[in-house]
Amino acid sequence: MIKIFSKIITLGLLSGLVQADENVFPALIPTEKPTDRPISRAVERLYEQWNPLEDRDNDLYSNFKYTRLKGLEISDNISRRDPTKIIKVDGVYHVWYTGRRSKEAPEGLKKATATKPGTDWDLADIWHATSKDGWTWEEDKIPAVKRPPKPEQGFRSICTPGILMWKGKYYLYFQAYSPMVGGQAYCPVRVAYADSPTGPWTHHPEPVILPGPKGSWNNIKINDPCPIVHNGKILVYYKGAPIERGDEYVLRVQGVSFADDPLGPFIPSPKNPVINSGHETCMFPFKDGVAALIALDGPEKNTIQFSKDGEDFEIKSLIQVPPVAPGPFCPGAFSDDKKNTGFTWGLCHINIDGGGAQKSSILARFDCDLSPDVDIPYFKHNNLRFNEETYFQKNIGLNPNMTKMMKRISKKEKDMN
Repeated sequence: MIKIFSKIITLGLLSGLVQADENVFPALIPTEKPTDRPISRAVERLYEQWNPLEDRDNDLYSNFKYTRLKGLEISDNISRRDPTKIIKVDGVYHVWYTGRRSKEAPEGLKKATATKPGTDWDLADIWHATSKDGWTWEEDKIPAVKRPPKPEQGFRSICTPGILMWKGKYYLYFQAYSPMVGGQAYCPVRVAYADSPTGPWTHHPEPVILPGPKGSWNNIKINDPCPIVHNGKILVYYKGAPIERGDEYVLRVQGVSFADDPLGPFIPSPKNPVINSGHETCMFPFKDGVAALIALDGPEKNTIQFSKDGEDFEIKSLIQVPPVAPGPFCPGAFSDDKKNTGFTWGLCHINIDGGGAQKSSILARFDCDLSPDVDIPYFKHNNLRFNEETYFQKNIGLNPNMTKMMKRISKKEKDMN
C-alpha cells in the first residue's frame, strides 16, 4: 500500500511539473510564430517558408487525380502528347498537342528513316481537339498545323506546342526539327497564327526563339515553349538543352524571353535560367504573379513555385504524382488583369507502358485545386499511399540486372562482416 501511495504522489508531482511548464510547444499549432520560447530552425521554417496549417491552407498545393478521356482512344502507332493550355471560345474548349501518325513504332534514332520515327515526337504535326465538357473530346480529321515543306526548319517534325491568345488572334509556338529529332539536333521555336482557334493556320517564315551561343545552357535546343501574358508583356518560358547525352552532368533548367509582339523580337531574361529544375514547362499567372509547376528533373523537382516578376521564383509547395507535360485550363492565362485564379483541371500525357522516348503516349485529364477561388479539401490531403501494383511496376520495381548487382553487393557486405 505504501509503494502504491508513493507512486501516486510521484505521478502527481510529475504531472504538476508538466502543467506548470506552460512554455512547451503546444499540440494545436499556433497560427503565429511563438515569441515566448526558443524554437528550432525547423519550426521557424514552418512559419517563414511554409504554412503552420500545412497544405490545407496553401493555395499553391494540390494533389492530382486522373481520368481517362473519351473520344481520344488508343490506336496502334498513334501518339498524342504535350497538350497546350486549354482555352474556351464561345462555349467550346480547345486544345492542341503533338500528334504522331506513323505506320511503324519508334525504335531509336539509329533506326529512323524518312518514314520511320526515331522518337515518340518524331515525324509529328500539331493536332487539335474540342470538347463541350472537358471530359469527352473530338479530334479534327487532319492536323491543325502541318510540318512545313523541306528545307524549311521543322520539315522533319513540329511538336510540343504552346497556345497564346493576343488581341483577338491565336498563336501556336512549337519546336521545329530538321532533319532529325533527338540527340544533338538543332531545334529553335517557330510560330503559326490564325484568326480563329479552328484555323486556318499560317506559318511565320522565321523561327522566333533561337538556341543560345556555343557553350551556353541552351545552345542546342529550345524545348516546350509555354506562353503567358504578365505585366503587359508576352512571356514565353522554355527548357534549354546544351547536350543530350554525355559523361557531363547536365541540369534540366528553364528560361524565359519577353516580347511586345507575338512574332517577336523575343528578348531573353538576363537572369536566365530562371528555374533550376523541371522537364516540361507549366507556367501560369496566379494572383499578381506567375506560378510554375516543376516536375520530374532537377533538385527542385515536384514543386510549385511563385514569382512576382516572372523571373525570381520561390518554392511554395511540394507535390506528389504531378501531371506530366500539363496543359491546364487557365481562364486568366492571357487576360493580365491581376485577378488570375489558377486552375482546377487540365490535360496531360501518359506513356502507355511507363516508357519514354520510344513509346506511344495518350492524353488524360487531371483534376486538382490550384485556384484561390475554390476550396476542395479532397485535393489538399498529404500522406498519399499506394497499392502493391504501383511499387512493383516496371519503372519502380527493381529490374533483373539491378537485382543481380544488389545481390553481389549484399554478398560483399556479408563477407566483409
